[in-house]
Order: sequence, then structure tokens, then C-alpha cells
Amino acid sequence: MTTKQRAYLKSLAMNMSPILSLGKNSVTPEFVNSVSEALKARELIKVNVLKNCEDSPEDVARTVAERTRSVLVQVIGRKFVLYKRNEENPIIELPKKLG
Repeated sequence: MTTKQRAYLKSLAMNMSPILSLGKNSVTPEFVNSVSEALKARELIKVNVLKNCEDSPEDVARTVAERTRSVLVQVIGRKFVLYKRNEENPIIELPKKLG
């Protein structure tokens, strides 16, 4: 993913509200499934890491991105943004790569 594409996704996510919250149970298979379903429906999601979650938001974000095979767009405070293109029905048109 290029810097321009990442910046574009950040700009889209800026006005989004978190649609999932992660609490004290941290990353469970059920949570990963919820994230996968949300990514399939929306492609770009924001997740809130609650204060009672003992893991750092950066660690949680990397783990969830890895398990859902998505791209970690950014981590700001206790929120993170993930992107995964829906190959069957794409919603977001990314800026083209140069070259």
C-alpha cells in the first residue's frame, strides 16, 4: 500500500465512529470473526480499545490485522483503523499506484 493510499484511507476514517469495541477479554476468535464480517461489509472500519483491555492498542491492532489479513491503516490513542478490500464487491476506490 502506498503512502498516498494510506493517507486517503486515513482521511475517510477521520469522520468514522468506532463500530466495534475490544474489552478485557482482548482478542478472541469471536472478536476476530466480528472484525472479518465488518471488513467484508464495509472494507474500512474503526475499532475502539477499551481501558479495561490490558494489551496495548498497537499490539491488539497488529494481531487483529494479521488474523483478518487486513491492512492496519493507523493507530491513534485507543482506536485503530483497518482496511481490507472486498474482491467481490469493492466499495472504496483507492488512488492508483504510480508506475
